[in-house]
Formats: sequence, C-alpha cells, structure tokens
Amino acid sequence: MKKLFAYLMPAILMFCLPAQAPAVTTIICASTTSTENSGLFNHILPVFEKKTGIKVKVVARGTGAAIEMGKRGDADVVFVHAEEQELKAVEEGFFVERSDVMYNVFVIIGPVDDPAKIKDITSAAEAFKKISASALFVSRGDNSGTHIKELSLWKKIGVEPKGQKWYLEAGQGMEKTQRIANEKRAYTLTDNGTWLATKDRDKLNMDVVFDGDPIFFNQYGVMVVNPEKHKHVKYNEAMEFVNWLVSNEGQQAIASFKDPKGNQLFYPNAQ
Repeated sequence: MKKLFAYLMPAILMFCLPAQAPAVTTIICASTTSTENSGLFNHILPVFEKKTGIKVKVVARGTGAAIEMGKRGDADVVFVHAEEQELKAVEEGFFVERSDVMYNVFVIIGPVDDPAKIKDITSAAEAFKKISASALFVSRGDNSGTHIKELSLWKKIGVEPKGQKWYLEAGQGMEKTQRIANEKRAYTLTDNGTWLATKDRDKLNMDVVFDGDPIFFNQYGVMVVNPEKHKHVKYNEAMEFVNWLVSNEGQQAIASFKDPKGNQLFYPNAQ
C-alpha cells in the first residue's frame, strides 16, 4: 500500500496544486517620444496584448537614439519617423524590413501674439527665415525625427542656427521641448499629434502659427531587428506586433485614437 501511495503521489500533487499561468513574453519597442507623449501606445497596446498575450514595453527616445537601440540589439522592434535613416539601417542589415504604419504632420507653434508674424506665410522655409531674424527658436536637439526635419529646413534656407543667440537646444523629448518654448515665448517645430494631445494638459499659451506646407508630411514606420545580427531578439513576437500594426485591426485602432475634442492624431496608411 505504501509503495502504491508513493507511486501515485506525483500524479495526486499534479491535480491538487494550482496550475501555473503560462509565461508572458515581453518585447521591447524603441519608439519616438511623440508616440509616447501623445498617448497612442496607451490606446492601442491593450488591444494587441489582449489578442496575443504578448506584452510590449515601450522605451521612448528620439528617432536617432531609438534606431541605435535596435542596431545594438537593445530592442526587438523600432517604431520611428525618419524614413531615410530607417531605409539606410535596413540596407545595412540591422533590420529585416520596414513598413509604413501611419502619418501626421509637423506644425510650427509659437506665442499667441506671433511676434515673428508668420501666420500668413505660405512656405515653411520663409517662416523659418522670419523666425531666425526676429524671434527665439527652441530645437529638440536630440537627433529625433522632428529634429532631423528641422535641420533640413535650416539647411534649405542656408542658415546655420547652432551657436546663435536666438537658437536654444533643449535635448529633450517633444512635450518637454514644447514646455520650454512656452516658457521662453519662443517658436518650435512639433508634430500635430503631440500638440493636440498635450496643449491643454500642459496649459500652453501657444498657437499653431504655421502649417500646411507639403514638406511637413510626417511618416511613421516600423522595423524588426535582424536576428542574424542579434540572436537573442524576440523576432517572431516582434513580427507578430508589426503584422498586427499593419493589419485592418491595428490600423483601425490607430484611427480611433483621438484627443478629448475628437481630433484624430495619427492617420493609418499601411495599405
């Protein structure tokens, strides 16, 4: 009898002990501060996580820093907005592929009274010229997608802003840069999604003083880290996340993200 009991004990314990929950897989997504500051991830990730059981840990950085995280293997997937840099990194073999996900637009925000008088200007280049001649400008200064766009505009008009008294480099994310510009009564370049999501929350005494130039189109893309470069990355789970982002369900989740006033902050365009 004792021998039979000893033989059956493992099976008895198996049925008596509570079942352990399956291990949860977590992937790291290096992304821009605009997607984080706007609240986009808080809106869409619960939908993905409920569907797949995969958790997504977001690390918000400027686009340049986010891409470097992926190159080092410190992230599984990168979600950013500097297409030229993204495609170059794919070509170099650091990422397996890149997919369009969504877009919004850049805008220039500034003091409500618009001291540089750029509200009636039709060209982003001309707006930047007037700001450099008569006002303060706060740059993110962090090699983000927004910073890269800003630098391309200074280059276009032949202005070297670095070191100028009217040019301040924040070295911060988008929301903090907006706050600094507000405090300094300065202008800055931001994306419309972050602006709409944060202007009331941060009580900014600023307005959109310039928008509408086609050059301000702001495309976001997603890339999976190449497992041949970093064998430890969770390639399959990262691909599942990317496939969901570009699927009808993921695109609808992005489209449904709006500010309290009903403004759409990002426009899906994976198709």
